[in-house]
Amino acid sequence: MDTDNPAPDLSRDPARDPLRTPSGDLPRQLARTQRFSLGVPRSFTLSPDGGTLLFLRTRGGEDRTSCLWLLADGEERLLVDPDALGAAPGEVPEAELVRRERARERSGGIVAYATDAAARTVVFALDGGLWTVRTDGGAARQVATAGPVVDPRPDPAGRRVAYVTQGALRVADLDGGADLLLAAPETADVTYGLAEHVAAEEMHRYRGYWWSPDGAAVLTARVDTAPVRRWWISDPADPAKPPRAVPYPTAGTANADVSLHVLGLDGTRTEVRWDRAAYEYLTSADWDAHGPLLAVQSRDQRTVRVLAADPGSGGTRPLHEQRDPAWVQLIPGTPARTASGALVHTADTGGSRRLTVGGEPVTPDGLHVREVLGASGESVLFTACDEPTEEHLWSYDRERGPVRLSAGPGVHTGLRAGGTLLLDSRTERGHRTTLLRDGGQDTEVACLAAEPVLTPRVTWLRAGELEIRTALLLPSWYERGGEPLPVLVASYGGPAMRLVTRGGGWPMYEAQWFAEEGFAVVVADGRGTPARGPAWEKTVRGDSLSAPIEDQVTALRAAAEHCPDLDLGRVGIRGWSYGGTLATAAVIRRPEVFHAAVSGAAPSDQRLYDTHWRERFLGHPDEEPAAYDRSSPIGEAADLRRPLLLVHGMADDNVVVAHTLRMSAALLAAHRPHQVLPLSNVTHSPTDETVVEGLLRHQVNFLRAALNVPERTPV
Repeated sequence: MDTDNPAPDLSRDPARDPLRTPSGDLPRQLARTQRFSLGVPRSFTLSPDGGTLLFLRTRGGEDRTSCLWLLADGEERLLVDPDALGAAPGEVPEAELVRRERARERSGGIVAYATDAAARTVVFALDGGLWTVRTDGGAARQVATAGPVVDPRPDPAGRRVAYVTQGALRVADLDGGADLLLAAPETADVTYGLAEHVAAEEMHRYRGYWWSPDGAAVLTARVDTAPVRRWWISDPADPAKPPRAVPYPTAGTANADVSLHVLGLDGTRTEVRWDRAAYEYLTSADWDAHGPLLAVQSRDQRTVRVLAADPGSGGTRPLHEQRDPAWVQLIPGTPARTASGALVHTADTGGSRRLTVGGEPVTPDGLHVREVLGASGESVLFTACDEPTEEHLWSYDRERGPVRLSAGPGVHTGLRAGGTLLLDSRTERGHRTTLLRDGGQDTEVACLAAEPVLTPRVTWLRAGELEIRTALLLPSWYERGGEPLPVLVASYGGPAMRLVTRGGGWPMYEAQWFAEEGFAVVVADGRGTPARGPAWEKTVRGDSLSAPIEDQVTALRAAAEHCPDLDLGRVGIRGWSYGGTLATAAVIRRPEVFHAAVSGAAPSDQRLYDTHWRERFLGHPDEEPAAYDRSSPIGEAADLRRPLLLVHGMADDNVVVAHTLRMSAALLAAHRPHQVLPLSNVTHSPTDETVVEGLLRHQVNFLRAALNVPERTPV
């Protein structure tokens, strides 16, 4: 066990005593601030000359209405306040609600926008209506449309706007002219211009259409969900409300039929052709100065091909192919091309995920590319990690090679245009966004997020021979050698994200609140989590639980070695989504280590999860059934010997509530006591203030009772 910092002074700090701090109010603050996401600037767009910045931000740390802002000449102004538009409230289309759920959108108002190439014309949807505004003057105005609008995007010249309505793709003239129908769904199962479930949830592809550079045509995805199994999502708390049909492809079943078409504004239509039987996943698409560019993936996810398409004939030619015996990891922003046409991609070589330009690796071994943010001229902007608790902004060009642009521990990203760099940084001190201009004055974009009522007290550890990155959080009132502290392991531990970063964020505030309630909290990113290289990620191929559980045990023991006052006879574990599965499996398989568990929105039977996510790690269930058995706690329900709380949102369309209901039924059949907390009208990510606050308090009360932890009274 190694530590990244000396042991903190654990003596009592009177300024942090619960009698004198409002730390107990954190659940309410997390609820009201949407986990401190409100008031934070996001969704940035830089004009090509770097002189104008557009972004979204709510007006304060507890305001849920997202507004459009503009920063130019060092001055920030509110470009569009949706509450001041005077429009009659409309109903948000169901397709937009689905898009927001996939994007984990937590605010209202203007939640997305798009601009023309010059960043002068902006369009956005509000309650199903289409709006536009100019950045060089004038008020926002509504544009008449043929129906409620989803995902509007202007052409590069800013004269027209494409949008989806009721599954059809249309193009409207922004000056009030024609509204063209480009493609209408042939059946109720078909949509044009929208991403299917697995693309938006698992592939980082949230879009379904792309303008040509000259604005004469649109590259469009056609999605036919007729082959896909339907889930019926209902709200049992409102029996008068009809259920909603969701096309959800479970592991081993049929996917949506996805094809690409070039739709000309002159009425022409050309299908883009590739071997869709061999490569049924469209993982990315774009249309740059060199023509349409797309990536397609085989069903087993072991092969990805990058294709260039001829928009006139629809023919394609291969530019690149990746193969991997486990799976090919999809990296956001790839593939892309430089101005000269050099392909920008990644390659897993030498134990690293390296950036490649023109087929050549250009980043050093040990640096793992996380995202390609864009190519300008022959320069590529990307994020990468050489230390998994940090993520930095990098630039590459042939003359200078790879150059790190961010400094200091944290999670950094950004944009660049016209000699201006936007650096967006999350650190343990908070969120900061800065415009850095060549030869000019730097400008900070205001962050209006609420100030948290407590400060995380994190000790950074490296556990075991694998140096598992681990965070240990202790109560502010803790005194070394005092009463033993019960322990709460609060990890996610899965492939979608990591929690142990120097980027701060709500998970650490939440962990510190549990610490103030009387627990030592351990958070660990074990094998299978991202940012430590391909081999680390792919350890879980065929078994998504055994190694991660072992790593949580290693982290727990390392934390106890560092702080001997941890009571290993009273250890709870909690998690959400994959973390919930990890918690359930851990308390079943290792009851001598974990003595209680809280499992939220957990996939208990991996055969009920979607094709792209599950088959990536476990293969096809008909070909590798044992992998699904090893990774599904439901088959081990009869082995439960410890208290278990199952929590699930009844409206969840990502991990459907059937997982928890079937797990509960299996436990009941095996006569294993457990608790179930259903959350009415809640999706995979709770946003309702009452639910968010109440859920945290319910969990801590359950853990106190299960681990015999008395409620702490200030002394």
